[in-house]
Amino acid sequence: MYYWHVFDRVREDCPNFQEKIKPINAELTQPNLAISAKDSQELLSQVNVVFHCAATVRFDEPLKHALLLNVMGTQQLLLLARQMQKLEAFIHISTAYANCNRRNIDEVIYPPPVETKKLCDLVEWLDESIIQEITPKLIGDWPNTYTYTKALAEYLVQQEKEHFNVAIIRPSIVGASWHEPFPGWIDNFNGASGMIIAAGKGILQTLKVNNDAVADLIPVDVVINLILAAGWYTAVHRPKTMMVYNCTTGGINPFCWGEIGYHVISTFKRNPLEQAFRIPRAQTTSNHLINQYWITVSHKAPAMLYDFYLRLTGRKPRMMKIFNRLHKSMMLLEYFTCQSWEWSSENMNMLMTQLSPEDRRLFNFDVRQLHWSEYIENYCIGAKKYLLNEDMSGIPAAKQHLRKLRNIQYAFNTTLLVIIWRIFIARSQMARNIWYFVVSLCYKFLSYFRASSTLRH
Repeated sequence: MYYWHVFDRVREDCPNFQEKIKPINAELTQPNLAISAKDSQELLSQVNVVFHCAATVRFDEPLKHALLLNVMGTQQLLLLARQMQKLEAFIHISTAYANCNRRNIDEVIYPPPVETKKLCDLVEWLDESIIQEITPKLIGDWPNTYTYTKALAEYLVQQEKEHFNVAIIRPSIVGASWHEPFPGWIDNFNGASGMIIAAGKGILQTLKVNNDAVADLIPVDVVINLILAAGWYTAVHRPKTMMVYNCTTGGINPFCWGEIGYHVISTFKRNPLEQAFRIPRAQTTSNHLINQYWITVSHKAPAMLYDFYLRLTGRKPRMMKIFNRLHKSMMLLEYFTCQSWEWSSENMNMLMTQLSPEDRRLFNFDVRQLHWSEYIENYCIGAKKYLLNEDMSGIPAAKQHLRKLRNIQYAFNTTLLVIIWRIFIARSQMARNIWYFVVSLCYKFLSYFRASSTLRH
């Protein structure tokens, strides 16, 4: 419904833009990337700049597969790039979390945790079950196979700086667009997007987060603009040292997880998602035991009740499965939502000064101009429109649905209070005395304020 709007702007400027794009089949895990001889010859004779952004971004990818895609795939592409006769620049897309086992991360390549070739040879002949068993020892203080293999790939790319001009871009948590092709555009559920939609639907109501930790979101169009600018600078200026660009917001324009949670919930209350499971709200804590309590109360108990209702009405239960998948995803993200990092950004700032005023406007990656509350609101609305394909004209009906959910919640809480009264309070003389005292006190306060209001008038 909305997807094709992504290309409207480029259609206006260049109606035949499709003619400038030539897709080529390739497979990162195969020798020579499984590129046909004809396509390979064209690449070797025509390509000027390589942007390498192919990778698996799954945090829980088995180590062997992550190595195949993120490390050996990069190695295969580097071998191909060596043969490109007109190559001016090789731009490798890494991640700001490739070195997340450090708190202060500079724009440099850090020594690899292990010799890459030896590790690849090791996993080549070991059984999958054995690799899975020793993975925690191999990755050490990296939180997952994704960040670990991206660190190894960075070192591989650095080794090629003698053969051609190389640069590395390290984006942090890539989110919806800031400006281009239009505010709030997003096309996948990865990272923060899945969390935002789950919160908007009322499915996710508690998560383990340090509210004061910096949420290093970076808009996708900022990342793309920086990648293109770095490609130009690397090819034209040919810097003597390999450039690494930390593409982050935390050190320049920080915004915390607690603030993001507030703006997400307030946006979805004004612009609710259709057929929400519950009223959007967020209970955040960095304490493990408190988080487990809220998971039981806010997630598991409602899911079990809803599944019981589905069984009674002859339908297949599904909510516990949804919550189990959600909790698995949240556990993978906890490492990043409970702590902060400090990234230097001198190279990113330097690159900005190298652009002409017009290029600075067209390829804007100055995140100092980013207004977070506006960006988060556009992000939420973009998720509603472009991921869930919900029309904004349906907001009145969605608000009516939230009012219905609120009434159900009030009725449930009242029923629960009556049950508690019947079971505990009505059977104890001491509890009844305390109850009557509280009610009497409230009545006296109300009488006092009513009398004061009458005297004033």
